[in-house]
Amino acid sequence: MGTFTSTTSKVATWICAVFLLLMLSNVGFAQQSTSDYLKKFKPVSVELMQETGIPASVILGIAMLESGTGTSKNAKLLHNHFGIVGKNNLSQTNPGHKSRYKQYLSDVASYEHFAQVLSRKKWFASMQGNMEFSVWLHKMNHSGYSSAGQEWIRRVTNIINRYKLYKLDAAVGNIASGSL
Repeated sequence: MGTFTSTTSKVATWICAVFLLLMLSNVGFAQQSTSDYLKKFKPVSVELMQETGIPASVILGIAMLESGTGTSKNAKLLHNHFGIVGKNNLSQTNPGHKSRYKQYLSDVASYEHFAQVLSRKKWFASMQGNMEFSVWLHKMNHSGYSSAGQEWIRRVTNIINRYKLYKLDAAVGNIASGSL
């Protein structure tokens, strides 16, 4: 009887150790994928900010939330990083998959279209020169960008603050003053 208990205890300890190792490796993978995502899309966001006046923190923060930092099915299969609804040919290219989200030829095309969508909003002109990400998020929420409302604002704000994306918005001022 003592041998059975000892063996059971060892097996349970081994299972716990394997489970813990798997959990820790997933955390490392998530951190790496976020780091890779930021490295890839920070320059795209800053360039769009310089072209359109939309804060890079808003662009990148929303993309990170809506695409799960590039890991969502929409980001992988449709290159859609913003949850924009539209046409796609997913059912032809991936039988068994259906989606109501717009398909893009590339990830960058998704970013560019997002900026175009915002620039066509009635309130867009009044936001030019405003680099306060919270004001942009509230304007977008008020105009119906997300059905999640205040929770959406909270989640995007948390991403912007966690990854200090607001620092990207200072690039506009630095470029204008010649210090970047």
